[in-house]
Amino acid sequence: MRYLFVFIGIFFSFSLVGQSKKAQKDFFEFKVYEYKNQEQEKMIDQFLAEAYIPYLKRKGVSKVGVFVSLANDTAVVKKLFVLVPYKKLSDIPLINKAMFSDEEVLKTGKAYLDATSENSAYDRIIGSVLEGFRLYPSLTIPNLKGAFADRVYELRSYESASEKKYWKKVEMFNEGGEIELFSRLNFNAVFYAEVISGPTMPNLMYMTSFENMEDRNAHWKAFSNDPKWKELTSMKEYEKTVSKNVTLFLRPKSYSSY
Repeated sequence: MRYLFVFIGIFFSFSLVGQSKKAQKDFFEFKVYEYKNQEQEKMIDQFLAEAYIPYLKRKGVSKVGVFVSLANDTAVVKKLFVLVPYKKLSDIPLINKAMFSDEEVLKTGKAYLDATSENSAYDRIIGSVLEGFRLYPSLTIPNLKGAFADRVYELRSYESASEKKYWKKVEMFNEGGEIELFSRLNFNAVFYAEVISGPTMPNLMYMTSFENMEDRNAHWKAFSNDPKWKELTSMKEYEKTVSKNVTLFLRPKSYSSY
C-alpha cells in the first residue's frame, strides 16, 4: 500500500510539472522609439547593438527583435521597434534597472545614456508589456530564405470596444482556430500576444513575416479565400470583436534576431 501511495505521489508530481510547462507563457517588452533624424537612429542603433543587446545576453535574455517602419523615409515622426522576451514578468524591471550598474553598458552605451535634451537620442519611448497567447506562448524565429533587406514584417494591433469583445477575439485566435489557419498558410508568425499593459487597451498584437511585399499580398489573398476563415467570420459569437485595426509594415535591422 505504501508503494501505491508513493507511485500516486510521483504520478501527480509529474502531471503538475507537465501542466506547468504547458501553461508557461513568455512575457515580451515591446518598446517603440520615436525620433526625427538619422543621427538619432544611429545613436539608438549603436546603443542597442553594442550595449543593450549584449547586456541582455549576459543576463540570459536572447533573441531580441529590432525593426524600423517602412514609412520612416517619408515620416516626420520615425519609429524603431524593440521586442524583448522574458520568462518572468518580474524580470523586466529588475534587468532593465540593473543595466545602469553594469560597467560595460555604461562604457559602450555612453553616447546614448548621456544624451541631453539639446542632442537627444530619441523624442520618447512608448512601452507595452505583452503576454504570449495560450496556444502560441513564445517568440518564434521565422523560416524565411530571402535577403534581410527584402523582408516585410507585418505588425497588427487589434483593439476592442469592450473587455468582453476583446476576450472573444483572443478566443478566436486560440480555440477558434485562427492561429492554426495562419500556421497552415505559412504566415511565419513571430508572436501572438495579449497586451497586459500599454497605451491602448483592451488590445492584442501579433506579428507575421514575409519574403517581400508581393509574398505578403499573396498570403493574405489565400487567407481571405480560405474556407476556415469564411467559417470563422460567419460565426455570430465572433462578430465585431475588433473595433480598430492598426497595421504597420516593418523591416528588420541587421542586428535583429528575427
